[in-house]
Amino acid sequence: MTSKERAFLRGLAMNIDPLVHIGKNGISDNLIKQIDDILEAKEIVKIAVLQNSEYTAKELIDTIAKAVNAEAVQAVGSKITLYRVSKKKDVKHIMPNTFV
Repeated sequence: MTSKERAFLRGLAMNIDPLVHIGKNGISDNLIKQIDDILEAKEIVKIAVLQNSEYTAKELIDTIAKAVNAEAVQAVGSKITLYRVSKKKDVKHIMPNTFV
């Protein structure tokens, strides 16, 4: 992913609310499935790591990205943003083809 693409996705992430929350139970198979489903439908997901979690967003981002085969866009404070191109034909792709 280029720096321009990453910057574009960071800008998009500023305007979305977290759809997944990670708490004291950490990462489970169900949580990974939920993130995978969201990425397939929306291509981008923001995840909130709650204060009662044993981990920080920076500690979790690579593990989650690898588990769902996604790009880690950013981990800021308690928020993680991931991106993955959807394989569904009816999804409007969020990444423009204008990056050089």
